[in-house]
This record gives sequence, C-alpha cells and structure tokens, in this order.
Amino acid sequence: MRTALRGRDGTAEGSLDWAAMEGRAHGESDPAEILRRSVENGRVHSSYLFTGTGALPGERARAFARALACNAPVEGRACEACGACQRSREDDETDPIVLDGKGKRGPTHRHLGDHPDLLYVERGADDTRITIRQVRDVQNALRLGANEGGRRVAIFEGAEWLNPQAQNALLRLLEEPPPGTSLILVASRASAIIATIRSRSVRIRFPSDESRVLRGPEADEGVVEIVSLLDGLRGRSIGEVLDFAESYRGARAVAAEGVTELIDVSAEWLRQDVKTRVARGETPAVRALDAYRSLQQLRRDLIQRNANPQMVAERLLLGLRDATG
Repeated sequence: MRTALRGRDGTAEGSLDWAAMEGRAHGESDPAEILRRSVENGRVHSSYLFTGTGALPGERARAFARALACNAPVEGRACEACGACQRSREDDETDPIVLDGKGKRGPTHRHLGDHPDLLYVERGADDTRITIRQVRDVQNALRLGANEGGRRVAIFEGAEWLNPQAQNALLRLLEEPPPGTSLILVASRASAIIATIRSRSVRIRFPSDESRVLRGPEADEGVVEIVSLLDGLRGRSIGEVLDFAESYRGARAVAAEGVTELIDVSAEWLRQDVKTRVARGETPAVRALDAYRSLQQLRRDLIQRNANPQMVAERLLLGLRDATG
C-alpha cells in the first residue's frame, strides 16, 4: 500500500495543514475558530478537507459555506439576516431532496436551501458511491459562474465514498479551480482521499465523535443489538458468527451502510474495553490493539476496494472473537 511522504511533523509532505499553521501562529487550533478567522480575514482557499467522525464535520462545512455566501458575516459566521442567508437556510421540517448518482430518479446534487451558489453532494439513496456523473455535473455548474456575484461553494459530504474515477475527475477541477470557488470535502478520515487531492486541500481536523451511546436506555436499538453480540463473542461458535454476518446480505448500498455502522460500533466498543482494562491496572492485550488497526483496514476495504459487505462483517466478527477470547 502506498503512503504519502511525511514531513518532520508527520503530515503529508506538501499538504496544507491549516489547523497546524494557525495553531502555531495563535497558540490554538480549534476548528471553529480557524474557520471564523478565515472568513473574517478573507483568507479563503479553493479546497478544504474536513475530517472527523460523527455529524460535526458536515454541520461545520454547511455553516462555513453559508458564512462564505453571506453578504455581511458577523464574527465569521452567517448573519442570518441578509438575503443570501435567507436563501441558504435549510428548513428542518422539510425532507431534503433525495439524490441519485445516475440522475435518473432524482438530481445528482442539490443546493443548501435554495441558494444557487451553494451546492451539496452526497451518495444517492440507492448508490454505493458518489459517482463521476455527480462530480461532472458539479463541475459544469461551477463553471457557469456565480449567480449572486459572490463566492461559490460545493460540499461533498461522505467524500470517502467518491469512487476512484470520481476522485480523479475532482482532482482535475482542483488543478484549475474556477475563480471565486471553494470545494469542501467531508470525510471520516483523510486516508480515504487520494494523496494528490489531500496535498491541494487545507486540512481541518475535528475531534472524533466519542459521544456514541453503546448501552442503556438512550442507546439506539440497532447499536444495542451489535453490542450484545460483541459482548458475547467469546462464547460464540464460528457458525453463529457467520449466521449473524448473513444479515448484511442484499443490496450493496444498504449492506455497506450496515457494515459501516458495525465497524463504528465495534471500534468504540473495543476502545471502551481497552480503556476499562487500563483503568483496572491491566495491560491491554496486543491482540486487542491489533484488532483496532484491523477495523480501520476493513473500513478501507469496504470503501475503497468495494469489498463484499458480508465478507467484511465475517472477517470483523471472527477477528474480534479471536482477539478478545
């Protein structure tokens, strides 16, 4: 597996690490503060890469895009009073437009609110990837120029699901970005994005979402089911594990979404297990730490290599059974 060249600080050589640069200059690296100063100072770049788990990176991306379109930002944020803010505001009570990567049963992208210069892309409802058709449609829209005369922004949420062809098409757009345009890629981790895109993007790191509730009345029913299985892995036979993995058969888009949830819950479950052992004065088993790294590799296989979701679930569960047994 190829890895990006690393500088002395461990970041990809040639990449723009915005958090690191601003943090060294101002003594802090809070993502919200970094983005606020970017708007206030007019230091807006053509490409950003927001990374982190949970909903926060996507929420910040939309807020940042709205601030860039705002006619009179207040402390680096959308003023919520101007015409641009009125158009970019999204109604929580209205169901969002459902996208289709092929453009047959719905649009390939939508707008934030009804602002014509703020574009939003995610996987189609039945798609396993963000498609090259979606990227090309956004390219064509951006090249038409700003309707409002200001900055144009395109958000790609779940950018780890861009297929290789789509990432290469996006790279060509980054190499010659239209004037007054910013792209924001939102991904759970930077390694899912090809190095040539990362090197052209300002990196904004958000803290990992550790707020997921695994147990108790506040836990999601599906999460409780997964945790119950993980808690009892030590006593499960191979046949029982494989039977559970069969629940991830079927349409790949749905199965891949389910396995992604399985990976996320398993990673948090394993993290909490190791943390509990350390608190008790125990030394975490090396196998448990290796299992955590294996989870991340399985995530890459699922997303980047289009691995069969059921087989990924089988490998994950059997690996955890052996690591925690």
